[in-house]
Amino acid sequence: MKNDMLKNINFIDPDAYKSEPFDPEAILEVRHLYKTFPIKKSLLGATEQELIAVNDVSFKLGRGETIGIVGESGCGKTTLGRTILKLHEPTDGQIIFDGEDITHYKPSQMRRHRTKLQIIFQDPYSSLPPRSTVGDILSEPVKVHGIVPKDEVKDYVLELMDKCGLRDYYYERYPHEFSGGQRQRICIARALSVNPKLVICDEPVSALDVSIQAQIINLLKELQDSMKLTYLFISHDLSVVKFISDKIGVMYLGSMMEFGTKKDIFENPLHPYTKALFSAIPNPNPDVKMNRIVLAGDIPSPANPPSGCKFHTRCPYATERCRTEVPEYREYEKGHFAACHLVEEEA
Repeated sequence: MKNDMLKNINFIDPDAYKSEPFDPEAILEVRHLYKTFPIKKSLLGATEQELIAVNDVSFKLGRGETIGIVGESGCGKTTLGRTILKLHEPTDGQIIFDGEDITHYKPSQMRRHRTKLQIIFQDPYSSLPPRSTVGDILSEPVKVHGIVPKDEVKDYVLELMDKCGLRDYYYERYPHEFSGGQRQRICIARALSVNPKLVICDEPVSALDVSIQAQIINLLKELQDSMKLTYLFISHDLSVVKFISDKIGVMYLGSMMEFGTKKDIFENPLHPYTKALFSAIPNPNPDVKMNRIVLAGDIPSPANPPSGCKFHTRCPYATERCRTEVPEYREYEKGHFAACHLVEEEA
């Protein structure tokens, strides 16, 4: 789908990257991924205007690693995760999972991968069926996918509940009888019930109290070690991302602005947007003066993004080149990528 409404997108020639061999060390490779949504159609049903939700995003996720995706609300984090899961069909690009290109797989082809790819949703209450008991919620995927023999399902579920910090007598209870933290533990247990390899955590602690957030994050870390899991962790809380992640990607208006290891991103941020996000992290020491970088203006509409660098309307260092020319997403240090004219000129 590369019509006139996508003229602001610089699509990559598919032959330039789709012929490259897959990385055997990576459980997930995302190559030049795009996702658009129609927001205006003609009387005949033709698309007249589209929203660019994910714009040319690329990264690799190694086995057993955690990549944190951060950015302001509406930057495309959740859409990226759902597109990787094939809950949204990608507009362009390539998704390689466990050495297999799943980009154009139909639902019937994706079925055998559903046990390997799971998601933990942000709202632990609305994502649970209110009329099913915890036992039914956790047993259903186990039965559907034949994870264990039927006569062993209950024992398997009770063991899984114990791993996730849920008491065995919760088996007959309903979601409304639990607190937010307990509901999120049920959601985690449901995601892990089919023995996945990759779990996409879509802001799993943002709806919880701070003390409960710490418990859930520690639980995710313990489960990752014991079950050899790989996480794509989506969040807007940089403190949480710093604790759980090995690598971090910073998104703005659907584009990846910076990507690197946790050490690179926190100790040597390159992009002005990354620096502005970090300046907003509260410091618990009242004697330390905060050097807050306040961004001017509001976030532009993703349905009508600015020309050139998308961040130039709020960047304090923007030049005429930033307003007219899209910056190239380049590797400036080993594994450390950024898309910024200023960084390019200083390199």
